[in-house]
Amino acid sequence: MSTSTPPQPTDRPEPGVHPDHDRGLEFDVRTLLARRSALGLISGAGLLALVGCATDTTSGSTASTTASTTSSATAGASSSATATAAAGAVDTEVPDETGGPYPGDGSNGPNVLDDSGIVRQDITSSFGTSTTTAAGVPLTVNLTVTDGANGYAAMEGVAVYAWHADAQGRYSMYSQGVENENYLRGVQPTNAEGTATFTTVFPGCYDGRWPHIHFEVYKSTAEATSTGQIVKTSQIALPQAACEKVYADTATYPQSASNLGRTSLTGDMVFGDDGGIHQLATVTGDATSGYVANLTIGV
Repeated sequence: MSTSTPPQPTDRPEPGVHPDHDRGLEFDVRTLLARRSALGLISGAGLLALVGCATDTTSGSTASTTASTTSSATAGASSSATATAAAGAVDTEVPDETGGPYPGDGSNGPNVLDDSGIVRQDITSSFGTSTTTAAGVPLTVNLTVTDGANGYAAMEGVAVYAWHADAQGRYSMYSQGVENENYLRGVQPTNAEGTATFTTVFPGCYDGRWPHIHFEVYKSTAEATSTGQIVKTSQIALPQAACEKVYADTATYPQSASNLGRTSLTGDMVFGDDGGIHQLATVTGDATSGYVANLTIGV
């Protein structure tokens, strides 16, 4: 793993703003504005419009009806955790989104992708010099990748790099206290159905963002682990109903419930323009046995 020191915020965060993510929101906005300005505000191709600088901090009631219906409790979620995701109806490419300030891909400080051990399905623990395991409700993520240029057929053998915040809203390799960890990061190739599967924990909700999982798609595992060309960078949104049940455990997720209450899926600066309709996962399970999140995307 590269040891270059990541940039640190220089300003004291405002009251109520997570200290590790004050700079992150500004970085996300600048990146989104630059990317979507370059795209020329293309419409009708599944891409989001320009994101405004203001973040809606109202209650998530607007998105609750849509988001809540995507999560339903099912018996034996743990036994179905490794099941291949059923491909959903996809007729447009998933929107490009910012990778944020904590990608760990070498574009902003450290690079975990060239480390031995990054290709793994279970990303709950750090690897290398640390074996710390991230706490949280079990979550299996099935991300199915389809080819927009080929009738949205399943893409076998492409690689997905996934990463997300821990239960306290921290990103390994960057945030204070976990700079020497690399948990909740990993690369997986897609199977014959185009699905890459990760075993992880439910991410926390930090101030100013809807709960999400970052991902990058590469042409192959070799490309992913050699700083190759990124095919797609985007994010997975998690449904409100599941988030509320998980965040009821305030001992493990100390700030998530209050942070979730101050934002909404439709007001999120990444998902807000279309309510995350192309990025909202279907989630089943419960907070005791764990959850399974399925999403099919076009690239």
